[in-house]
Amino acid sequence: MKEHPTSDRKLSHIKIVSEEAVEARETLTGLEDITLIHCALPDIDLTEVNLETKFLKHAFKAPIYVTGMTGGHEVAAKINGQIAEAVEELGLGMGVGSQRAAIENPQLASTFGIVRENAPTAFIVANIGIPQLKSDPVGMCQKAIEMIEADALAIHLNPIQEIVQPGGEPQFKKGIERIERITKEISLPVIVKETGGGISRSVATRLQDAGVAAIDVSGVGGTSWAGVEYYRAKDASNPLKERLGELLWDWGLPTAVSIAEVRSVVKLPIISSGGIRNGVEIVKSIALGAQLGGMASPVLKRAISGGVPAVKEFLQQTIEEIRAATYLSGSKNMESLGGADFVVKGETREWLEQRGLSPGSHTKKHRKQPPR
Repeated sequence: MKEHPTSDRKLSHIKIVSEEAVEARETLTGLEDITLIHCALPDIDLTEVNLETKFLKHAFKAPIYVTGMTGGHEVAAKINGQIAEAVEELGLGMGVGSQRAAIENPQLASTFGIVRENAPTAFIVANIGIPQLKSDPVGMCQKAIEMIEADALAIHLNPIQEIVQPGGEPQFKKGIERIERITKEISLPVIVKETGGGISRSVATRLQDAGVAAIDVSGVGGTSWAGVEYYRAKDASNPLKERLGELLWDWGLPTAVSIAEVRSVVKLPIISSGGIRNGVEIVKSIALGAQLGGMASPVLKRAISGGVPAVKEFLQQTIEEIRAATYLSGSKNMESLGGADFVVKGETREWLEQRGLSPGSHTKKHRKQPPR
C-alpha cells in the first residue's frame, strides 16, 4: 500500500504516544479532588450491582467507551482490529481515529473498516475533524459513516493540536454552522468531542443549540496533543512549533471541571475522557454527571504490547473497579450512581467556585434525568 502524508502522520502519532512521555505535565484531571461519600452499609450484594447503561439508545454492559485513537495506516489497522474484538466480546463501545486519511486515500479504508468486521454489534463511532469539513461537510461525514457502518458520528475539535502541528490547519471559523448543518442533514446522532483541552459551558451551550446528541469533554489530564506535536516539531527542526508545544502542553480545562461546566448548562449525555485511567475515575465521572467513561492511551498501549488478551484483561479489570466503587458509594446501578453524594476539594473546588459553580450542587438539576 502506497504511503500518504496523513497516513505517515498517523504512524508517527502511534509511535510518539506509545514511546514518549506525552501526558499532561502539571495539570491533573481534577478527579483526584472528587471524593465519593462512603456507604458502610450498602443495601445490596456486590454481585447485584448492575453496570448496564444506555447511551444514545445503545445498550452497554458497562459504562466504558474506548475513544477514537487511530486508523489510516496498516499498523493502525491491527490495533483497531484488536480493540474492536475485545469491545465486541465485552459489550462496550469504541470510536475510530480521524478518518481523513481514508477519505483522501480510499485504499486506507480497511484500516478503519476492520472495526466493524471485528465488532458487528458494538456501538461504533465514526470520526472527522472540523478543519476537514470546510467543503462538502455532509458528504465527508457520510463517507466516514459508511466506511465503518457507524452508529454515530464524532466531530472532533482540536484547535490546540492544529496550532502546534507542523502543517496544521487551525481553521475553525463558522465551525458551529458546519456542525448545525451536519446534525440536520445526517440521520445518525452527532457527538462533538474535544481532544484533550476540555469543553467549557459556553461551548456546550452552543453545541446543544446546534443539535448535537452528546458531548465528549476530553479534558486536560491525559495525553497532551500539544505534547505529541511538540515531538514531531522537534524531529522536523521547527523551533516555533516546538516552543508552542511546550507552552500549550497543559492548556485547557481539567476533565472534572469540564464535566461540571457542561452538566451545569446542558442536558445532553456526556462522555468523560481525558486522563481516565481506572474504574474509580469513571465512577467519579458518572457521579459528576457523565454517562460513560472514555479511555484511549491505556488501551492503545495494551493493544500494542499484548494484543487482544491484554486489552480484554485491562477492560475486565476496569469493569470490576467500576463495580466495586459503585457498590461502596451505596449505588445499585448507573442511574442511582448519578445521584451519589460526593465532596469536591482542592484546585477543582477553586476552579468551580471561580467559575460560579457551587461544588457538588452543579450536577443535581440535570444528572438524574439526562437523555440516554
